[in-house]
Amino acid sequence: MNKIVMSADKALERLMDGNRKYVETDMSNGDVSNRARLKTAGKGQEPFAVVVTCSDARVIPETIFSTGIGELFVIRVAGNVIDDHQLGSIEYAASHLGTRLIVVMGHTNCGAIGAAFHPDDDNKYIRFILHEIREAIRDETDPEKACILNVKHSVAAVEESLEIQKEEHEHSLKVVGALYHIDTGKVDFL
Repeated sequence: MNKIVMSADKALERLMDGNRKYVETDMSNGDVSNRARLKTAGKGQEPFAVVVTCSDARVIPETIFSTGIGELFVIRVAGNVIDDHQLGSIEYAASHLGTRLIVVMGHTNCGAIGAAFHPDDDNKYIRFILHEIREAIRDETDPEKACILNVKHSVAAVEESLEIQKEEHEHSLKVVGALYHIDTGKVDFL
């Protein structure tokens, strides 16, 4: 089922509008009604964007972008790093659900970025995440700049692994980076 729900550019515009509503009203405007639940239970989901973001409990993409049930395909992993599991999820959303926009969103005050600055935090499984972040940030010591480098690294991994179409047309996939400011609620698209 290769149903094109919404172009990548239109999806990005919708995310920006949703974030503007969230910042201005301090609340989510997404549809989480019983009607929406029943509709998606019967007809399935039609997400207009994939959002790969950190597992941090302060980062809630559906609220940040004022969306409701079935509108975003959210993939959460500490440090918003990319591996085969995330790529498989992205591939599913693009090929089976027709989602054209992929957003990799980091956030300020990220604990995973902070942990990457300290080599003694390499616990058994955390080390896989920290290794990926350290590869992305190299010698950067500013937390916000490091976060942006990490986002760009993940964007590049998605583009490379999925061989994203380079020509710009309505049905091509688009991958963009973003930074969520946990103090203001604003998202800056990179």
